[in-house]
Amino acid sequence: MAQSLVSIRELKSRLSHYLRLTRKGESVVITDRGVPIGRIVPMGQDLGQRVAAMCEAGQAQWNGRKLPPRKPVAKLRGKRTVAQLVVEDRE
Repeated sequence: MAQSLVSIRELKSRLSHYLRLTRKGESVVITDRGVPIGRIVPMGQDLGQRVAAMCEAGQAQWNGRKLPPRKPVAKLRGKRTVAQLVVEDRE
């Protein structure tokens, strides 16, 4: 997935251009004095594309495998559910 860096000033003056790039599937990273502050991403990306974009941006790491199932951290005694215990605790 392609990605462009753009300052706030340039984004304001050339918004239509960057929206056209977004329509074509490119994401646009908005910077303030060289520091990334936001991103414009195309609508309708599937989960795989969003994960790939996060990995490219350094926001996530993923090896493509599913996580193994884990055992529950806490076990309950009795017939009450966790939701019932939370409601009871709030009262």
